Order: sequence, then C-alpha cells, then structure tokens
Amino acid sequence: MVSWVLRIVVAAALLGSAGVHYFLWTEDYPGIVGPLFLLDAIAGLVLAIAVLAWRHWLPALGAFGFGALTLGAYLLAATVGFAGNHDQFNSQPEYWGVITEAVCIVGGLALLFVKDRRRVSA
Repeated sequence: MVSWVLRIVVAAALLGSAGVHYFLWTEDYPGIVGPLFLLDAIAGLVLAIAVLAWRHWLPALGAFGFGALTLGAYLLAATVGFAGNHDQFNSQPEYWGVITEAVCIVGGLALLFVKDRRRVSA
C-alpha cells in the first residue's frame, strides 16, 4: 500500500515537472534551452509511466536522477547561468518546477528503499 501511494506521488511529481517543461518549451526559449525543455517534458512523461507500470528499482532511480539533474540545471541557471539562460526564481513555472523536482528526488530515493510486500519478478 505504501509503495503504491509513493509511486503515485512520484509519478504525479514527474508529470508536474513534465508539464512545467512543456509549458516552458512553448515559450520559445532561444538556443539549446528550448529543445532541452521538450526533452525534459518527454522524459518526465516516460518516467511517470515507468514508475507506475514497472515495479523495479530502475524507474525509481530514473525519477531520482531526473529530479536531481533538472533541479541542478535550474540552480545553475538561477545562479551563474546555464547555456546562455539566466533565471531569476520569480515565476510560477520556476516555483512549481523546483517543488516537483524536489519531490522527484525525495520520492525516487524513498522508492529505492521501500520494499513491495508482493513478490515481483525482476
């Protein structure tokens, strides 16, 4: 039960981050940043499906890595700049992105350590 609730929370966070990045992609960011937003949107969707459909440690690790990498890239953009982009942390997409990616990190890490009570073939 706990595992399923955690999987749903992580999948929702992945979908939330994917939605934020899709929205940012539609805003026509210049250079490589725009395509990276689209890649994040697709990756978040694929990982959300994997977290719900595949009871294995790999999707949990993917959710953790996705959150860590996207949050890390955002922190670079908000401090020193990243790929010609410098953010200010002053908009709704930025707030929601940080929240959803933090949930991906914490939830993905928790999923790595929560054991399913049912036997699962790997």
